[in-house]
Amino acid sequence: MRLAVQSYDGPIAMLPVAQLYVRGVPDLSPPEGKDLLQVLWCPFDHPIMPRTLLFWRSAAAVTDILDTPPEPPAVQFNGYLPEPCVLEPEQITEYPDHLELSEELREQLKQWSVPQAAEEDMDPDTYYDCVLSNAPGWKVGGWPAWNSTDPSPRPCSECGTGMEVLMTVATFEEGDDAGNSWSPHPHPGAGPYPGHRGYNATGVQIGSGYRQHLFVCPAEPEHPHIELMT
Repeated sequence: MRLAVQSYDGPIAMLPVAQLYVRGVPDLSPPEGKDLLQVLWCPFDHPIMPRTLLFWRSAAAVTDILDTPPEPPAVQFNGYLPEPCVLEPEQITEYPDHLELSEELREQLKQWSVPQAAEEDMDPDTYYDCVLSNAPGWKVGGWPAWNSTDPSPRPCSECGTGMEVLMTVATFEEGDDAGNSWSPHPHPGAGPYPGHRGYNATGVQIGSGYRQHLFVCPAEPEHPHIELMT
């Protein structure tokens, strides 16, 4: 496998990005009769990030497994070639980005954040987003972060239902707060990778360090999904 430095016109094998079972992620909300989600992507920009494909399957029906999955002859960036990782899902609670809140609630949160931020020597204007909203790292469900763009309507192209986050592919696993409030249990404050806070375990890089959100229709998960970099 090599980095593509010129245009490549041949076929490109899709790369596996994530494989999630409902038994490990009970809030996955798959279509009826499915208990497995496989996420693949093309390791080239379409136009600014990899294009993903979602496959909802029944794990019991997956019997013909390849010993050696196909690899693409080229990738656009090293950051589009995920490193193999074993997941240990942990369920958490997070809240919407401040940009999705009313002006009144934003002001209340700002006032509440002043003494809280002072205890951790943080900016009260960013305390809520860093500590309570938008958990960093790879995740299923939750709320999208709006670091590089403003919130916008995301209706399903098939039925018009408002789409929700299925999964977030992130460059970094840790947040920006000094207290490491999002560090995985049972190692609070230590970070998931000792000595390297914010470490990129998967090797994936979205843009210059962003996140790629995959949105699906909650009424019918097999309707076309959308992608958004933030």
